[in-house]
Amino acid sequence: MTRSSVEDRLVGLADLVIEAAQKKRDPEIEIPVRALSNVQFNPKRKIIEMGKNKQGRSFFNLGMARKFMQTILVADALAELQRQGLSSSLREIYYRSKHTLRDSNENTFDDQDESDPLIEDLEVTLATLREELHVRAEAGGAVVGNLVLVDNGDTVDCSRLGKGGYAVPSIVEPEEIRIKKCGADFVLLVEKGTQWNRLSEDKFWKRHNCVLLHGGGQPPRGVRRLARRLNDEKKLPVYVLVDNDPWGYYIYSVIKQGSINLAFESQRMAIPDAKFIGLSSFDPEKHKLPRNVGIKLNEKDIARAKEIMAYPWFQKKEWQKEIKAMLASGLKYELDSLANKNFRYLTTDYLPKKLKEKDWLD
Repeated sequence: MTRSSVEDRLVGLADLVIEAAQKKRDPEIEIPVRALSNVQFNPKRKIIEMGKNKQGRSFFNLGMARKFMQTILVADALAELQRQGLSSSLREIYYRSKHTLRDSNENTFDDQDESDPLIEDLEVTLATLREELHVRAEAGGAVVGNLVLVDNGDTVDCSRLGKGGYAVPSIVEPEEIRIKKCGADFVLLVEKGTQWNRLSEDKFWKRHNCVLLHGGGQPPRGVRRLARRLNDEKKLPVYVLVDNDPWGYYIYSVIKQGSINLAFESQRMAIPDAKFIGLSSFDPEKHKLPRNVGIKLNEKDIARAKEIMAYPWFQKKEWQKEIKAMLASGLKYELDSLANKNFRYLTTDYLPKKLKEKDWLD
C-alpha cells in the first residue's frame, strides 16, 4: 500500500464527518469487531481470519461520543505523519492527540490505554498495518546469521555483529528494511533471549547455516514480520523453539496462524508452514531429563492448556496428543532445563538431533 493511499483512507474518515454534518446526520464509523466471536480459522489457508461483524461508533450517541472524538483525533495525528513522511511512537501519538477541551476541564485523553486500542481499530477499519501508518513500537528482539540488510541506507551484515546481533526494528517493511542478501537454509525463531544468547554464543547459526531470531517471549510485530518476509521472499522454512508450556504453544500459534485479537493482520504476519521444533512434552523422556527439573502445572496453566486444545487450529491428532501428554505429566519444562544435561546440550545435541530427524510438529 502506497503512502498516498494510506493518507487517502485517513482523510476519508474526516470526509465522512463533514458529509454527515452537511446532511445533518449522525456521523458513524463502522469498525470490525476484534474478538474471538468474530474470528474464524481458514483450514485451506491455515490462518486465522477476521469475520464480517462490525460495530458502529457514532458521535451523537452519548455512550460513544468520547470514543468517536478520540478516534478522529488519532486518525488526524496519523494523517499528519503521512503528510510529513515521519514515523512516531505509540506514546507520541497519545501526547499529540491530547489537549483540554475548550471551556472545560476535560481532556481528550486521560491515559495512553485509551489511544493505543484506537490505532488497532483504525488498522482494521482502514485495512492497513500499523507499520504502514508509520507507528512504531519499542524495538524488541535480535537477529544474527547469514543475512545482510539495508537499514536507512546503511548495510548491516548480521554475521559480523558479534554475539549480540542486530536489534530488529519495529518497522521492517521493504521501504524501511531491504533484504540485500540471505544465504541461510532456514530461520530458527527462539522464544527466549537467554536461549538465543546460548545459540549465538555457540555460533549455532554458522555451523547449521541459519538465521537466528528471538522476540523476548511473545515476539513483537517487527520480529514476526521479518520472519514472514524471509519465509516469503527467500523461501526459508521457519522453525519455532519455545518452552514446553501452554504459553509456548500459544506463541507458536500466533507465529503460525496469527493472533486472535489482530486477526486482520494474519495475511501479512502469519507463517502457515512454520514448524514447532520444541520443547515437546515427549522430549524430557527422550532426552532423559529428570522430573525434578520440571515445574508443576498450576490451575492457570491447566485452564489455558484446555482452552488451547479447543482451538480449531490445534485439532490435529499430533497436537491433541502433545497437549494431553503435558496435562497427564502435570509438569511443564523450560528450554533452560536442558542445561541439566550440560550447558551446550541445546546447541550440540538437542537441536541437531531434532533437525536431522525432522522431529517437529506442524
